[in-house]
Amino acid sequence: MKHYKYYLSGCLLLSAMAACNSAAMPDKKKETKEARHYTMATVVQQPLAGNIRLPGALAAFQKVSIYPRINGFVKSIAVDRGSKVRKGQVLLVLEAPEVTQHYYAAQSKYLQAAAMFASSKDNYERTVATSEEPGTISAHDLELARARMLADSALMNSEQANFRAQEVNRSYLTVTAPFDGVITERNIHPGALVGPDTKVDDKPMLMLEQEDKLRLILQVPEIYSAQLAQQSVISFDVNAIPGEHFQGTIARQAGTLNDRYRSEAVEIDVQNAKHLLKAGMYTEVVLPLKGSAQALLVPANAVVMSTERKYVVVVKDHQTKWVDIEEGNHHNDSTEVFGALHANDQVIAPATDEIREGLLIP
Repeated sequence: MKHYKYYLSGCLLLSAMAACNSAAMPDKKKETKEARHYTMATVVQQPLAGNIRLPGALAAFQKVSIYPRINGFVKSIAVDRGSKVRKGQVLLVLEAPEVTQHYYAAQSKYLQAAAMFASSKDNYERTVATSEEPGTISAHDLELARARMLADSALMNSEQANFRAQEVNRSYLTVTAPFDGVITERNIHPGALVGPDTKVDDKPMLMLEQEDKLRLILQVPEIYSAQLAQQSVISFDVNAIPGEHFQGTIARQAGTLNDRYRSEAVEIDVQNAKHLLKAGMYTEVVLPLKGSAQALLVPANAVVMSTERKYVVVVKDHQTKWVDIEEGNHHNDSTEVFGALHANDQVIAPATDEIREGLLIP
């Protein structure tokens, strides 16, 4: 009788555990059902305007190395590093005695030829006037006078061209600024013998840069190069001037991609009237993009990124399918995607890599 009591107690305990397990089963099924309930989003086809941040560097709008056109000794230098100059201002003066002598010799020959032409021209005109009287001047003499005048005219023109060439050579002794700017380098001193190929420690005599207007040069990745709008106003910050914001206008695009970096060079014109900016400064540019007309928009949280791929989870015929995509512009909570998607497709958002492919969605 005692053993019976133990057996009965064991049965009661097993019955209680079974009742507990049966009571818990509906909750587990409910949790599984709730875990398979996903939020859907519709794929929309439209361009997504936005912007990206890219690094850039400022450069002088115009920059030129100054060399003399002819050989000579430096007589005087009117500028130094940091000098602000205007177009046509004298930078340095050379002296070359042989150039000056050639100039005066050419001038003398030209004046002589001009006098000879004036004489022969006067003789021809007098001969023509005399020949109006029949029998006074033969036709042969008239033709000789005319030929002499034409020959002297050609000689005068030749000497005049030579004189002008020597005059130009003489003007090369004075080196002037080709545009407004600032002298950023000076590597020459009075008394030095210089010429067209003269370099001092592999540097030019003078370096002139335009600083009131600068070029902001940046490399735009291939995926964004077709989305730039000409004459767009952009904003940028300069690391060396915190707290200041600057603007410029997109002026030029290279029109070709760099083979190494697969990017396109873009130039932005920046007015620098206050000379706060300097060539060589690094910048961070906010570049506006007009978006791609072929782009499809999905919520940003619909894109799943794993170590192997980037995809969205499309639901079609109540089953999930992974579709590989490439991302474009981002704006707020929307993302441009490119891939085997179509407008009005349904994707899961938010999506995670725990959602398996081929999963049945009720």
